[in-house]
Amino acid sequence: MSGSLEPVKAEMRASHDDRELAVERLRVAAGDGRLGPADLDERIERALAATTLGELREVLRDLPVPAEDELVLRAKHGNVERSGVWTLPRRLRVDVRSANATIDLTRAVAVHTRLDVAVAAAHGNVRIIAPPDVEVEVGGVEVRAGNVLRRKREESAPARLRVRVEGEVRHGNVIVAGPRRTLRERLRRRG
Repeated sequence: MSGSLEPVKAEMRASHDDRELAVERLRVAAGDGRLGPADLDERIERALAATTLGELREVLRDLPVPAEDELVLRAKHGNVERSGVWTLPRRLRVDVRSANATIDLTRAVAVHTRLDVAVAAAHGNVRIIAPPDVEVEVGGVEVRAGNVLRRKREESAPARLRVRVEGEVRHGNVIVAGPRRTLRERLRRRG
């Protein structure tokens, strides 16, 4: 379920992805022996019918949160990407050498209030794709022969997640960009 700068408000609307992740957690819990067949069926039905994050939280309230404390992304002479629906850890380490890393937060699920990203890049780029409701702070990045490029965050959208990026980049870039707009969205902006 979505992360926020403060605890997620129970009345916040649940998305399709929130419901899918809740059902997956229920299935894993049943596979681990934490839920019996009748309890699993009843909870899946409630999760699929949930309209708010509070209702989903209630379905999952007595189950452990499956989140890693740290995830490491490494690439040498290639590319590494994390995108789609994935659960954010507390800390993400990105180590690229003559390579590029893409971290797409558009559909990522934050179970923590903040994500710390430690970057070590040499002759490569680290690209963070952040939707308007994700705030990215890159003040702790030391750059030697490179750039930190970031899009301006729309202040009208409340931040659901704070990302702090620190580390070192030699002969490369840290790029914070928004998600790609569809053709329809680009045409609407023009008109």
